[in-house]
Amino acid sequence: MVISYQGGESVRVSFGDITLAFNPISKDSKLKGSRFGADIALISLNHPDMNGIGQAGHGEKEPFVISGPGEYEIRGIAIHGFPATSTYGGAERTNTIYYVTLEGMHLLFLGALSEAKLPQEVIKAVDEVDILFVPIGGDGVLLPASAHELSVKLEAKMIIPMHFETSAGAVGSKDALKTFLKEAGVESAQPLEKLTIKQRDLTGLSGSVTVLSP
Repeated sequence: MVISYQGGESVRVSFGDITLAFNPISKDSKLKGSRFGADIALISLNHPDMNGIGQAGHGEKEPFVISGPGEYEIRGIAIHGFPATSTYGGAERTNTIYYVTLEGMHLLFLGALSEAKLPQEVIKAVDEVDILFVPIGGDGVLLPASAHELSVKLEAKMIIPMHFETSAGAVGSKDALKTFLKEAGVESAQPLEKLTIKQRDLTGLSGSVTVLSP
């Protein structure tokens, strides 16, 4: 599996000939996004920063779009979407949390979550979290300290922060990443351009933080 971060909350996950796009950035967003072909697009929030379905289609690839709660199985990938709350963009709206199982790994994508307390439906359904994608930038999503606290509660093997301010123009409060890394005790963590990982690489990990550069 290869994971790359596109800025904002846009994450690309590829394995074999299948590509997933989480919260691709729309052309109508002020954020700088990138276009790539995806087989499945998962949208957490109906906002230009996260609903760029058109940006997830390229060449012969047009994605199957999932934009809300429900259970799905596509090409052997199990996807479960749960409703949660977000105040991103200044108004309360539904944010979908996605729990994805593929290649024997369990991915939990929190989207634009603004409350550190997860819905009971999520707690009951999520048995194991191998890789957690958590927003840390505040301003409608979790603040760094709350994001770290929730990550610890979920006992994720690997934590990938997103939704933080960078020189590339991603959203989020200033110094959010620095604060989050300090909370996690890994202030010296160096960003990677992409993460290539297999199930066996997660063995023995607990709360390991990986930073990806957009």
